[in-house]
Amino acid sequence: QVQLVESGGGLVQPGGSLRLSCAASGSILRIYTMGWYRQAPGKQRELVATITSSGSTNYADSVKGRFAISRDSAKNTVYLQMNSLKPEDTAIYYCNTRTRTAWDVNDYWGQGTQVTVSS
Repeated sequence: QVQLVESGGGLVQPGGSLRLSCAASGSILRIYTMGWYRQAPGKQRELVATITSSGSTNYADSVKGRFAISRDSAKNTVYLQMNSLKPEDTAIYYCNTRTRTAWDVNDYWGQGTQVTVSS
């Protein structure tokens, strides 16, 4: 079993910054891709950014140039630095990992952390 614990969400004014963290723990043999997704009220969950085990990154067009994803593989942790935040970035942000355990390879999700951008 794998557990993901997110932190760093909160309320911020437009133009501000936040840094999200997500730490994975449990019966982990290897973590492949790590990523962040978000879901705004009344909308479907969407990809924000992903990072592979080799460090290749992928971003949604809406966050390119403003958000940066990184990972510390030794700590099984992924980060999302969010700058120049806009009201439309308001959502619940979910961490995701594709993880190999002793039994299989599976996708795991965190519980979500609320990000609210408002003046």
